[in-house]
Formats: sequence, C-alpha cells, structure tokens
Amino acid sequence: VMCTEWDESSYHEMIAHVPLSTHPAPRDVLIIGGGDGGTAREVLKHDSVRRIDLCEIDPDVVRLCRAHLPSLASSFDDPRVTVYAEDGAAFIAARPDEYDVIIVDSSDPIGPAQVLFSKEFYTALRSGLRENGIAVTQSESIFYHEDTVARLVGYARSLFPVWGYYTTMVPTYPSGTIGFTVCSKGPDPVAGFDAGRTTAFAEKLAYYTPGMHSAAFCLPARVERRLS
Repeated sequence: VMCTEWDESSYHEMIAHVPLSTHPAPRDVLIIGGGDGGTAREVLKHDSVRRIDLCEIDPDVVRLCRAHLPSLASSFDDPRVTVYAEDGAAFIAARPDEYDVIIVDSSDPIGPAQVLFSKEFYTALRSGLRENGIAVTQSESIFYHEDTVARLVGYARSLFPVWGYYTTMVPTYPSGTIGFTVCSKGPDPVAGFDAGRTTAFAEKLAYYTPGMHSAAFCLPARVERRLS
C-alpha cells in the first residue's frame, strides 16, 4: 500500500510543513516524485510559494491519481504547479541553485527510485538548493530499514551543515512509521522553525502542529546512537 485517503494526511503534512515552516521565505519548491498530488496540495497552503515544479517519472501515476484520488490530485489544477514527466535525478542535476525547498516524495529504493537513495543524488540536492535552502527526503522506517536510514543520514551529514531525521505515523505502512532525512544549508528545523507559519490554515490540517513538528525529531535511544 502506497497511499490511502484514510491516513495520507500524516505523511503529506509532515513531509511538506516541516521544511516549509523552517525556510525563512519559501518561494520556489521542487517535488521529486509525489505523483499523487498530496505533497503539492500541502505546499500550496503556504502563501509565500509562487512556483512548484513536480517531477514524476511515471505520467500514469498522475493520470490515475487524478481519476481515483481527487482529494489529493486536485493540486495539479493550481496554476503554480507544473508537472514534468522526467527522471528526478537528471532533472535536479540540470537546475543548480534554483530552489528554496526540495521535497523528495519517492517510492522505496528499488527500480527507478534507487538512484534517489545515492550519495550522488544527495550531492545534486545540495547543488539545486539556493543559499539557505532545505531539502527533505523520504527515508524509510527506522524499524525495518535502519541501515538505509543510517546511510542516508550519513550522506546528509557529510554534505550539509544542518541535518537530521524525523518520523511520522502512517498506520497502513510497514511498521506504522516512516521517516525523512533533513538536508539544510542553514535553517534548523528543530531550533529555528516558525511555529506560527501554519496558523492561517491550521483548521485545514489533520496531523501537523508545531508540537508534532518538534516531537517528530525525538528518536528512540538506539536510533539516536546509530545516527549520531
């Protein structure tokens, strides 16, 4: 199961509002993957955002989600959103210094998505971000994929001055949790996020709150030791 309307809010709100509440003035956003439209829907709630480029390698994902998941895919009708049916790794490599926020809403590290879990891709993320830019990447479960999580956080640590890992609860995912790696050129998602950034649309949120934002970075002792 990749997405259900019942519990998608915890995933999409946390992958979007953590970086968007951390960057001081997010305007230009890239989403790699995210063909269901849920992440774009959440990013669009921020009035500062003027452009979203969404790069989904499989156009059928967008087509089918438009047909069957309209509560997510309606975001594609917003004029600020441009959808590209291209390989995300090649797309970002060709666009240095272009985005304030990059969100990698990918599938698991097999098949076409495998390159999105490589150090070369994380290096391309750094290049694609502007000064003070921040990226967040889908980074699997600390319970089932601890080695993968440690590897991705290691890439972030070696390439970015600010890095981290946070989690959210998604009941229909294996282990009930999934996590995200933070790759930041400056803004700190723990000490420096704007707790008031989502106030204007708080009533439209099902999961994200400033408290959930902070708590998401609290990790089990074993995982803290592994990632430190």
